Amino acid sequence: PWLANPSAPDAPPPEPPDLVLITHAHGDHLGDCAALCRSSDTEVVAIHEVQQYLLGKGLPNVTGMNIGGTYTTKGVTLTMVPALHSSSIQEDDRIICGGAAAGFVIRLEGGTALYHAGDTALFGDMALIGELYRPEVAMIPIGSHYVMGPKEAAHACRLIRPRTAIPMHFGTFPVLTGTVAAFDAALREIAPNVRMTALAPGETLSF
Repeated sequence: PWLANPSAPDAPPPEPPDLVLITHAHGDHLGDCAALCRSSDTEVVAIHEVQQYLLGKGLPNVTGMNIGGTYTTKGVTLTMVPALHSSSIQEDDRIICGGAAAGFVIRLEGGTALYHAGDTALFGDMALIGELYRPEVAMIPIGSHYVMGPKEAAHACRLIRPRTAIPMHFGTFPVLTGTVAAFDAALREIAPNVRMTALAPGETLSF
């Protein structure tokens, strides 16, 4: 929920969301959560440490869980899975522990499973995520520097075996050098059965 993202379209704030999932505590992911999620109709789901932080900020509806757990809400089943990344909150000159970084497997009411990898490096247990949950769509970071790059992301898709891969976490800042073109080329070489669908800021994809 990072509306201050310089790549985001200039648009008015959305209506209060039904559900917000927080993969980790960094500012480009925790983002505008505290401002967007003031309605009790909006449920935020995050790891325990982030839940406690957001409750302390006065958010009325925050559910904490932890890696390996599964939780069903509003007709959606969420499984929190590992990610290899750091997680912290910076407030003035303080660094606050944000627990562990995570990803989510999201199973919709119709049965479609989505995997949001969060910010992560490549790790071998992505194969278990693919085997256990069989996500049809995987949202994979490709930017490099802070997350895996295009080649590693293509290897992740080979392990997960989704039908569709959506690249994310790229292009916002110059240090994120991974590109959609490089990811597409790596997929063709490493995981040719996975189709890439790149979304521009503001675009949506329906299932």
